[in-house]
Amino acid sequence: MDGVGGFLDGLTVWHWVGVGIVLMTIEVAVGTFDLLWVAVGAFLTALFALIVPTPAGAWQGQMAFFGIAAIAFVISGRTLFKGLRNRATSHPHLNDRLANMVGQHGEAATSFDQRQGKVKVGDTVWLAEQSDDTVIIEGDQIVVTGSENGLLKVRLA
Repeated sequence: MDGVGGFLDGLTVWHWVGVGIVLMTIEVAVGTFDLLWVAVGAFLTALFALIVPTPAGAWQGQMAFFGIAAIAFVISGRTLFKGLRNRATSHPHLNDRLANMVGQHGEAATSFDQRQGKVKVGDTVWLAEQSDDTVIIEGDQIVVTGSENGLLKVRLA
């Protein structure tokens, strides 16, 4: 126990900077954003240790400051800055071909039986399902309103 107490008595600004750098390095590798806030707490504790004069053996204040800062930053990071975790994309349907087709026009390739049939949109024939109760027969102009389970949802244009 004397070894741990001796180490903690000798805590300096550089120990906290080192802890912050190690935590940032792990954060870069893991990418959770939680260690980012703990690392910021370590850097602030380094600033605290630099500014506040402490007599020998007053490591308890630094540890308390670090604990409070780390907890406060993690909580604020999960609430106030939660938008950093979810990146908004400029192309939300980039690899979802069916979702990209919403709003496109085409024609019925077959008559719909029990609300299901085939439609031609562009140069491709797709399985489709009616999104309303109208009767769709072969050759009718349709518009894509959505998709579900690999089927296009369509209605008369």
